[in-house]
This record gives sequence, C-alpha cells and structure tokens, in this order.
Amino acid sequence: MEKESYRSLEGKKVTFIGFGINAVLVAIKIFAGVIGRSGAMIADGMHSLSDFLTDIVVLVGFKLTEQPEDDSHNYGHDKYETLVTAIIGIFLVMVGFKILKSGLSNIVSIIYGETLPKPGVITLAAAAASIICKELLYRYTVVVGNRINSSAIIANAWHHRSDALSSIGVLLGIGGAIILGERWTILDPIASIIVSLFIFKLAFEVIIPAVKELMEAALSDEEREKIKEVLVKTAGVKSFHKLRTRRIGAKAVIETHVLVERHLNIMAAHDIATEIEIEFKKLFGETSIITIHIEPIDR
Repeated sequence: MEKESYRSLEGKKVTFIGFGINAVLVAIKIFAGVIGRSGAMIADGMHSLSDFLTDIVVLVGFKLTEQPEDDSHNYGHDKYETLVTAIIGIFLVMVGFKILKSGLSNIVSIIYGETLPKPGVITLAAAAASIICKELLYRYTVVVGNRINSSAIIANAWHHRSDALSSIGVLLGIGGAIILGERWTILDPIASIIVSLFIFKLAFEVIIPAVKELMEAALSDEEREKIKEVLVKTAGVKSFHKLRTRRIGAKAVIETHVLVERHLNIMAAHDIATEIEIEFKKLFGETSIITIHIEPIDR
C-alpha cells in the first residue's frame, strides 16, 4: 500500500507541474497567435489547451486508481489508469484533426486567391519558448512515468512531446513565411498539416496498447517467455498448462496450473508455488497478482 501511495503521489506531482506550465503556454500561444496573425500558432495554442485538459483527466484518473480493492472491484481500480490513457489518445486524435482541418482550410483559401497575413515576430518567440518548455517537460514526465510504471503518465509525456513537435513545425512555417515574405505564407498552414500527421501517429501509439489492455490482451510474447522460463527452471515442476496473463494498469496478472509429483505432501507443493510466485514478482513487481493451481502429474 505504501508503494501504491508513493506511485500516486509522484504521478499527481508531475501532472500538477505540467498543468501549471500548460496553463501559461496556452495563454502565451493564443495571445501571440492573435497578435501575430498566425493560424498555426493559434492551432498550436489549442494543442496546449488539450494538454491542459488531459492533465485534468490524468489527475482524476489517479484519484480513482488509488482507491483500495473493495467488494465491487476485487482486483482494485487500476483499469481507470488504462482508460485515462485511451482518453488521452482520443484527445490527441481530436487535436490532430482540428489542426489538419485548419491547415487545409487555409491552403484552400490561398489557392482561391486569398492572401494570408504575414505572421508577426512575436509568434517565433512563443514557438521557441514552447519547444524548450515542452521538451523539458516531456523528458521529466517520461522519466517519472517509467519509474512508477504508469501508462497514463507516459502517454501524457508523449502528449507533451507532440506539443513540442507541433511548435517545431510552427516555428519552421512561421519563420519561412516571415523571411520569404507574404507569397510564402502558405508555409504556415503546411506546417500545421505536417504537425497534425505527427500527432495522429503519436495518438495511435498511445491508443492501441490501452485498448488491447481494456480488451484483456495477454502480456507480450517476450514476457510470456520469461514466465515459461521460470516455470521450467523451478525445482519440482514437472509441467504446466492453462497459462493465462493480462494487465490491470501497472499490475501483471498471471494464472497457471503447475503439475508436480503425486507423492508430494501439501507443504512441499505449497513451497513450489511460493517459489514461483516470488520469481514472478521479481520480474513483474510486488503488486502483481499471481494465482498458481497445483495438480498431481498423471503418469
């Protein structure tokens, strides 16, 4: 329980930091976009707004996840974290679509003769500040996410990275439009479209593992091979079958039937099961849920 409390505390701490930084960046980007007449910068500000909203989702998710097991949730509430991860991925898709739509609309306008205003220099400063802040925030968040083994925090880190990528695209587009003149203001919406494609890629990299977990997908082939190695190497284990695995948030769930010699007494068989459980928890963490059914081998 102490470890779970530490995990929740660290997750909320890094999210609150991102929450504050995103709030400031949203205000700076949208202000710079309006003053500097840049659709790409305004779109980038909306991206940061989505980061701000996903921070709220992550905080709510951790509040739900830290609840202990109860009569209606015998395995705990960790799946809320997986659900939060999927929601973040959906936010990314929505942001990518909005940026793509805005970029295409501006390009069509240019094709039909409309001249987009040249972006102001203030937008370059806002984009540069965003790149630095969001890349540093990504690096800090992903380290914390890996340390506490949180898919939601890692997904949120990638949301920060997508914002940094978005700002890089905006910086290049706006810079090109400013340096080359009004004839090249089309670089601003082109940058928006390129950024949206990066965001779509990141979104699906976040959503697919979360959906698989919600659909009770098994652990990876590599993880299952490690489980089998433990079973094969454990003294007293003659065979095993009915190996089933899945994840509940950060917890690995492993169930298997282990076959032992018929003449073993209950204490000896229990010791074998305990040894397997200890090895599994070394691999997958102390919070792993292990169920081992002992059977006599049929000669």
